[in-house]
Amino acid sequence: MLLLLPLALLAGCALVPPEPVVTGPLTAMPPPAPASQAVANGSIYQPSVYGHYPLFEDRRPRNVGDIVTVIIQEKTNATKSVDTSTNRSGNAGMGIALAPDFLPPALGPRQDFDASGSNESKGKGSSSANNLFNGNLTTTVIGVLANGNLQIAGEKQIAINRGSEYIRFSGVVDPRSITGAGSVSSTQVADARIEYRSKGVMDEVQQMGWLQRFFLNVAPF
Repeated sequence: MLLLLPLALLAGCALVPPEPVVTGPLTAMPPPAPASQAVANGSIYQPSVYGHYPLFEDRRPRNVGDIVTVIIQEKTNATKSVDTSTNRSGNAGMGIALAPDFLPPALGPRQDFDASGSNESKGKGSSSANNLFNGNLTTTVIGVLANGNLQIAGEKQIAINRGSEYIRFSGVVDPRSITGAGSVSSTQVADARIEYRSKGVMDEVQQMGWLQRFFLNVAPF
């Protein structure tokens, strides 16, 4: 049992889920609406709590709970290349052709020397990244900032057979960037955070085994 306990702990560490990118609430939780009461003013039309839209008012999202459709159009392409080369060399020598008689015999003409050294270093490296993410996600306004900008967040979950995947999005958008249809491009959203993950067999095959992870952490090379 004492030998199986560390193995069980290592197996549990291998199944730790990754840290989420999108944090905070993913939908708006508006307070309960008060009960609507008819006003005795003789009018046939009585405004209700929901569904009351003025005739000549812009219907773009502006309040908590409104819907904003985010058109995800993310494309990143970065390339970096490094090439370094250094070279250093040095020479030193001393020759004694003729020595006076009063010097010891050890300092004769045979004691000349010649030394040389060199040092050379070269390094080269390159890296590139190319990511493309397209899709649509309908979010909810979860907050309104003092300057009128909207805090939006949303989530979409899809389950197919034994596998599931979800998309999460959050950010801050200027209401003037929202089109009349209530949509905005993800490139116009500030502090955008996009998270796309999956659960199931396809996610498990991409994870490193717990024993391999253990040896990778303790190996000195």
